[in-house]
Amino acid sequence: MTGLIYLGALLVSAGCLVLVDRRYRLFFWRDPLSALVVTVVGAAFFLAWDAAGIATGLFLRGDATIATGLVLAPEMPIEEPVFLLFLVQCIMIAYTGAARILSRRARSTRGEEAS
Repeated sequence: MTGLIYLGALLVSAGCLVLVDRRYRLFFWRDPLSALVVTVVGAAFFLAWDAAGIATGLFLRGDATIATGLVLAPEMPIEEPVFLLFLVQCIMIAYTGAARILSRRARSTRGEEAS
């Protein structure tokens, strides 16, 4: 049972980000097609990065008791692509949220200057 802790935590965390995204329409709920493209391209980039690190011997899987132990390829646990999808989702929600806040702040500052 402890072998599912990390994967479960990733999935629960991603689910929480989906709720934030849905509430504020930041990423997938703002433009689903663009979000899908960004997510696939971003995850593919990081998977290629991981593959290069594995090929050069820099990245190793390790033996964590909280991981499932299932591997997709040598040194590539099943949790890695799930984490990379979560990472892209997290980055894009943070980016779009920050962009929205800064845009509103700039508009309110311009409105105060015009008064």
